[in-house]
Amino acid sequence: MLQNIKIEGFKSIKTLDLKLSPINILIGANGVGKSNFISFFKLVNNIYEQRLQQYSLKSGVDNLLHYGRKNTYEIKGYLNFGQNAYEFNLLPTDEGTLFVSREDSILPNNTQFKRSFYEENKKESLIKGSSTTRNKYLSEHLESYKIYHFHDTSSSAPLRTLSYTNDNRSLKEDGGNLPAYLYYLQEKHPFNFKRIEKIIQSVVPFFDRFNLSPTFLDEEKILLEWTEKEHPETYFNANHLSDGSLRFIALVTLLMQPKLPKVIIIDEPELGLHPTAINKLSGLIKSAAAKDCQVIVSTQSVTLLNNFEAEDIITVDKEDNQSVFRRLDKDVLSNWIEDYSIGELWTKSIIKGQPL
Repeated sequence: MLQNIKIEGFKSIKTLDLKLSPINILIGANGVGKSNFISFFKLVNNIYEQRLQQYSLKSGVDNLLHYGRKNTYEIKGYLNFGQNAYEFNLLPTDEGTLFVSREDSILPNNTQFKRSFYEENKKESLIKGSSTTRNKYLSEHLESYKIYHFHDTSSSAPLRTLSYTNDNRSLKEDGGNLPAYLYYLQEKHPFNFKRIEKIIQSVVPFFDRFNLSPTFLDEEKILLEWTEKEHPETYFNANHLSDGSLRFIALVTLLMQPKLPKVIIIDEPELGLHPTAINKLSGLIKSAAAKDCQVIVSTQSVTLLNNFEAEDIITVDKEDNQSVFRRLDKDVLSNWIEDYSIGELWTKSIIKGQPL
């Protein structure tokens, strides 16, 4: 589990030293930096996947550095996993990209063999190609740093369209292979698949079950098909689902898959969900965290907040032109919590990160 993260010079984050827990719920007003913290993990994943040049060119170096190159010289990151740590420095080039000026894999508690891997001035990271045991450990985490957002539910959205049947190794960040991944679970992990169906049934009252199989005309493709209660002969697919129902199905699949990733990062999962679905989602987040999967969520949902403890919540504010992150202290709030929920304390501006 990622125990501590340090960030310098990234977007709205000038300096940050934050302890992380199994559950980390970020709250704050629009534009204070929640999404920037979330996107730091995307940066780390692109570094690991050796796509830093492409990612930084597309994003724009001045958009990645804190107030641009005129104000910030480099981006620094430090991720401490307890038994291992990963550290990097990124510098801009004249071509408008970033390169790895320093990359270090560290054993913090073993000074005799502190560094297993140290490189300077490389266009791309070398961690992915490393065969050392500790770098393989890092790989399990860094490759899982994907930001899940199932926001696009338009008629042409990946969530609603055909996917390739064999595109099923993992659920994609936008849910674009949802039918293929559910079909894989149906065939190889029927117990988990049935549990997913039951959770969906508890929130989507008209949903009976999935009806998943490759299409007759092209067996390489599959569509999200399902059966409605009391209408078993009527054909339904993803285009017949409401936006909220479709997003909820994707979220349930993500959080109830048989082999959870090391980290699940979700940006505003409450979008379009009924309060009942948000309450159910909160339970799934807790269940995933109990199975050694660290969960990081950015939200503005009072209903979601009310399902978690104070120590799970991180407030985000913009102060002195930088994002400031604070984890709530249960002891400090003990008197308030007796009479109010966390969501009420947030909306009443008793705690930081309040909406504007």
